[in-house]
Amino acid sequence: MLNEWQSRFQAWARDMGVDDVSGAELVHWIRMVHAAYTRAIEAHLAPIGLSGPRLRILVFLFMHQALRDDEGISPSLLGRWRGVSKSTMSILLRGLEEEGWITRTVDAQDRRRVRIRLTKKARALIERHAPQHLRFLNELAAVLSPEEREHLTRLLRKLYQGLRERAGSPCSPEPLSTLSPSQE
Repeated sequence: MLNEWQSRFQAWARDMGVDDVSGAELVHWIRMVHAAYTRAIEAHLAPIGLSGPRLRILVFLFMHQALRDDEGISPSLLGRWRGVSKSTMSILLRGLEEEGWITRTVDAQDRRRVRIRLTKKARALIERHAPQHLRFLNELAAVLSPEEREHLTRLLRKLYQGLRERAGSPCSPEPLSTLSPSQE
């Protein structure tokens, strides 16, 4: 079925004067892989009551606090890292706060700012479940050899960088290594 669809798509594109559909195929497969990963991760996290986006926020906060031992992080920096709007981040944070995973406090130096921190409950959850979750992610990728995973990761990073440079979008997710408290 897939080969028939591909053949028809390629013929349709050629009829329009476009011989190369590799960009469309790449987008298609990236979306398919993303959807499959999302389904698998959501099923894996369901027993602990977290979604993939919520877990990523908690892990980011965990790492941020471990590396900087600071007074928390602003919602705007979290949103920039995740590549989501302020309203989407606000909804995610509200849910995490209601479930006792994070706290919001007013910044001591600038009362207009809010700082987000993990609760002890969240730190305990991450310490308990992160090793299992990382092993699970490795299992999902086990169909590829270690060399293939490394090569695919390099190619995806290269594609991501090219897309960021081309789009220049402030909403594109920021790589972890590029964020610092001074950007808040």
